[in-house]
Amino acid sequence: MANPVPADAGIGLKPQHYRDIIATRPPLGWFEVHAENYMGAGGPPHRYLGAIREFYPLSLHGVGLSLGSAGPLDRDHVLALKDLAERYEPGLISEHLAWTRHGDTHFNDLLPVPLTREALDVMVAHVSETQDILGRQILVENPSIYVDIEGAEMSEPAFLVALARRSGCGLLADINNVYVSCFNRGEDAGEWLDAIPAELVGEVHLAGHAEDETDGGTLLIDDHGSAVRDEVFALYRRFIARIGARPTLIERDRNVPELGALVAEAMRAQECLDEARASDRVPGRAHG
Repeated sequence: MANPVPADAGIGLKPQHYRDIIATRPPLGWFEVHAENYMGAGGPPHRYLGAIREFYPLSLHGVGLSLGSAGPLDRDHVLALKDLAERYEPGLISEHLAWTRHGDTHFNDLLPVPLTREALDVMVAHVSETQDILGRQILVENPSIYVDIEGAEMSEPAFLVALARRSGCGLLADINNVYVSCFNRGEDAGEWLDAIPAELVGEVHLAGHAEDETDGGTLLIDDHGSAVRDEVFALYRRFIARIGARPTLIERDRNVPELGALVAEAMRAQECLDEARASDRVPGRAHG
């Protein structure tokens, strides 16, 4: 990797911000791009991405590998991801604990993986195969969950830790997804995060969520359409204080504001990262 992603704050790269980023070079550590948006051969997206890559490290974040599908891995998709990685040399590559494909049918949603030993075996095999093809480690992100899936044989953190230990992948901890999932299922988000060993975490995501009032009460929806909530930032601050500074992304995919607003949110995360680094310099400090 020619330009690793630093343990600083970044934002997702959006086409409406291309020109502003090139003109102003905001004080961000890195940019994340959705890999599938850049799997074409050329055109303006690649021209702008190439220009931005000259000044910033990149992370590739996929949504189409369908690592949790019961069938075989889509090798053509992995090879397209490999071509993109060789072109831009991203510091990180990540995907989801989810499935998006059944046979020849593709879905627009990240569908949850059952927390069973059989599903774990499938994920381990697919993650390992992906890493073998890419020739590098990937990170796997926890999804948002809205209902319990029957037949679970372990907790989600235990599933993710076992996946990382067995496949050699790292974990991408999405704090908003943890908050949303735990709220919807009546679980403790702090306990969820405490179950993740620090050494497995390679990246962190922060995003906003929406509230949907239903007959049964309030349901939180991970919509990436608003600023990060204070309660999510509080969880993030606690998490980073324990594990140390990690590359941290502000995600915004709906109602995308002007560049300055996203940079301001990133600077809020940067303050947490700087505090964690300062704490690391205290004698006797150790992360668990």
